[in-house]
Amino acid sequence: MAGSHRASSWGTTHVPTILRSLEPRLHAGEFVFVSVAPDRAAQLNGLATIVELEGTTVVLRRQDADSEFLPYDFVSRWITLTAHSSLATVGLTATIATALAEAGISSNVLAGFHHDHLLVPGHQAELSMSVLRELTRAGDTED
Repeated sequence: MAGSHRASSWGTTHVPTILRSLEPRLHAGEFVFVSVAPDRAAQLNGLATIVELEGTTVVLRRQDADSEFLPYDFVSRWITLTAHSSLATVGLTATIATALAEAGISSNVLAGFHHDHLLVPGHQAELSMSVLRELTRAGDTED
């Protein structure tokens, strides 16, 4: 139903409400994506794992990848969007990705049960936080 915004114990689906409560949190350290065989992935100190036909993608701290001599080419910073959104929300990821893209920032989104997470280029972490804070303020004017 158009214009509907449900709230449940798993979060709201109303994008302006989510944006108002976004509170992005930038984690310390640098993070990388590596691709390894499934059995190797289980041996790593991974923070996120995605199984693909070509290999298993693991997101881990850069120092962990370095200590395991694993190759990577994208060094990122991790931002958690602490708003409690539903996995059924329509348009939140698009709104965030569009705002970051307009600022020339690539973003890789991981959806968790409780929060969404962004991995952005390390050198653009502070700019990303600024864009996200601006989105939070913009959420105050929408409904």
